[in-house]
Amino acid sequence: MRVFARILLSLTLFLAAIPAQAAVTITFWSHELGNSFPHAFFTLRGIPDRGGAPVDANYGFTPVSISPAMLFGNVKGRLDIAKPGYMRGSDAQFSLVLSDAQYDSILALVEEWSERGDPTYNLNTRNCVTFAREAARRAGLSGVDQPKLMKKPRSFLQAVAAANVGRVVIVKQHGKAYMATLAPITPPSVSLGTAVTQPARAQ
Repeated sequence: MRVFARILLSLTLFLAAIPAQAAVTITFWSHELGNSFPHAFFTLRGIPDRGGAPVDANYGFTPVSISPAMLFGNVKGRLDIAKPGYMRGSDAQFSLVLSDAQYDSILALVEEWSERGDPTYNLNTRNCVTFAREAARRAGLSGVDQPKLMKKPRSFLQAVAAANVGRVVIVKQHGKAYMATLAPITPPSVSLGTAVTQPARAQ
């Protein structure tokens, strides 16, 4: 009986030492090649510290249609949800862990730029890079004002990463390789051997 108690105590201490898979991580991405112009977007992945369903989402901002009108002023924009194939052809630049307050603020940003908010797109002042810039600002990063880089997603994100050394994790990996390293998101309250159903990724 004492042996069983010692084993149970050891197992309890071991499980307590395992870091909880909580908090949402934001990762900033750039896309340089393909039949679309350069693009910036970000992913949100993890579980809020307060608990809840696993988060696995991504957001960018793009014009509804590519036309010459973009060169002359405002056009209608929309939130852009990258498909897995597009992500595999993109580059993950850097990531950081968000507090719940920062996560909520970024969700509010998504809502503000959605159809229910203001979906105005402007090639010079309200594009995918400015959307990523605002997400980085709400994530608590500094050095996000880079006026000469607001049409250069990769250069912008790398400049922000360089301005926040020690605060962000540099990823700098091609999407296919980076996505292969991502483990399933498991709520910390789930017991060993319990299956977790992941929400379907938006297509």
